[in-house]
Amino acid sequence: MEKVNQTKGPRSYGQFCALARSLDVVGDRWTLLIVRELLAGPMRYTELKTSLEGVATNLLSARLKTMEANGIIDRRLEGAGVAYALTPWGMELREPMEALGRWGAPLLASGPGDDAFQPRWLILALPAMLRGVTASSPVEIGIEVDGFLMVLRVDEDGPTAFARTDQRPRTVFTAASDVVIGLAAGGITIDQALAMGALDGDEGVLAEVFATSAH
Repeated sequence: MEKVNQTKGPRSYGQFCALARSLDVVGDRWTLLIVRELLAGPMRYTELKTSLEGVATNLLSARLKTMEANGIIDRRLEGAGVAYALTPWGMELREPMEALGRWGAPLLASGPGDDAFQPRWLILALPAMLRGVTASSPVEIGIEVDGFLMVLRVDEDGPTAFARTDQRPRTVFTAASDVVIGLAAGGITIDQALAMGALDGDEGVLAEVFATSAH
């Protein structure tokens, strides 16, 4: 088991319990949402501030400092500037966050309302909703929402998602966020999704990725 140095804050639970100590490290407001952003790849401070609409500048700086001290993120050179990225230990938060996302999926049924939304958040959400979907031969489909293109890949190990800017997949499904989420959650059928979106490529690829999402 890897030993991790922990910087305890004044609001520590003070309990010798892995869950309590995990919450000491990631339980503060905005911390897990910063992780959600960085699971899609490194981001500059200004990019984080823009994506995390509503977070105060001083609070974001404080959270990043604490997360770096606790070994969840580090800073690295990206082009001419500095970007924040998850450490290997920080990347291990993907699994529990996907589980929490699955648990909270019913809370999306009421729709977005006035809540903010960033298409990059689907990189975490879609694999979580499609857990259990596998393919004997790897299959990839592009998902485009509000001009943001991500790739959803399914293979024998299950679904993964990532942003791609270098190459457009052969099959791309373009739709509003609620259509994509509804399809992944099994709330709408493929035919309904196609009626509300646009498919460029092979409908069979869309069916292979999403046909069993109603589980």
